[in-house]
Amino acid sequence: IEVNIFDKNNNLCLYANLTVDFSVAYKGTDNKTQTANFELPANATTKGSLCEKSSLLKLNFENGHSWSMNLTTDEKSYQANTITFSYNLNDTKLFPNASSQGNFYTSSMRTVTVNPDIKDVGIGTSYSCMSKDTIQSDTVNQTLWNVLIQAFVENNSTSKNGEFTSCIADLSTTTVAPTTHGTNSTTAAPVTNTTSIAPPTTTADTGAGCLLANFGLRIGLWRADEMNLEPNKTTASGSCKANSSELVLVSDSMTITLTFTNDTKKFHLSALNATGNTSFANTSLSLWEASLGSSYLCNKEQNYTITGLLTLFTFDLHVQPFGVNKNVFSTAHECSMDDINILIPIIVGAALAGLIVIVVIAYVIGRRKTHVGYQTL
Repeated sequence: IEVNIFDKNNNLCLYANLTVDFSVAYKGTDNKTQTANFELPANATTKGSLCEKSSLLKLNFENGHSWSMNLTTDEKSYQANTITFSYNLNDTKLFPNASSQGNFYTSSMRTVTVNPDIKDVGIGTSYSCMSKDTIQSDTVNQTLWNVLIQAFVENNSTSKNGEFTSCIADLSTTTVAPTTHGTNSTTAAPVTNTTSIAPPTTTADTGAGCLLANFGLRIGLWRADEMNLEPNKTTASGSCKANSSELVLVSDSMTITLTFTNDTKKFHLSALNATGNTSFANTSLSLWEASLGSSYLCNKEQNYTITGLLTLFTFDLHVQPFGVNKNVFSTAHECSMDDINILIPIIVGAALAGLIVIVVIAYVIGRRKTHVGYQTL
């Protein structure tokens, strides 16, 4: 959920973009402990949030549930003092068969307050934590992740693309250093992953692959070093259907799912999902397009912004997600970057040919002017 809180003068004073997962233990009507797992909904409202000497981010969702964070400042930095979660056991959708549902004598509301480790965040900067941070209490576990918060915003401007204070979990994340293989390799490009996915069991032609891919892949995560997918640490799998194919790459730190679709004439990469410490997804891509029956080829390095937090780099990309015959790539449709390189020698050759024609024409004209022949006496 992403929210903006404004003060009484309609100035932006608090920004938050975060995900919160809840795991709540409660007693059922059979006196056995049950667990409710749910997520802070994206349609939560901000009624009750305020910005004064201290700031309160309050998010309310259906049936009386609310989640709030109280933040204070010493004018140089700010911190989150408490997180308060109130939930209603009368909500039969989230807490079916709860024995503590309220009546005339008792309340169905429960409240837990915990102390998060968010402190010493400089004024004018944001607190960032992409990693999952679970805060435990007796009956409720709250897991915060993909967190970006800025309290006490100045001049209506946040630092979403500027300075951050990162949580310890993000700072301790390890990345894979780029490596090269082969005696004649001198670049820092990632090594190549080559995959040939076997067709699904429902296909009669079990001896041939249904998707071919050959590429170097590098992942760039927001506020983290770039990492390569190394072939000796990456496994490939997938599936193929008439109008969609899926390539799944699993490394030590991340799982990447590439989804290709076709409209019976052309195919393209339509979705990418990456999961690790955090999850990133874009289901409205239109990349690597080529005609059915052909493959897509791009030898040059390309980079794509998949989400605001994830960038994909490809090297020596060659992919064919449909119509593979005998495990061999079909005729390639080359990307525009490669097409330009092909055109350069053609243009140079055409220019030289044109120059030769001009020289020949000039020579012929010169010969005709100097040849005057015999004159009559």
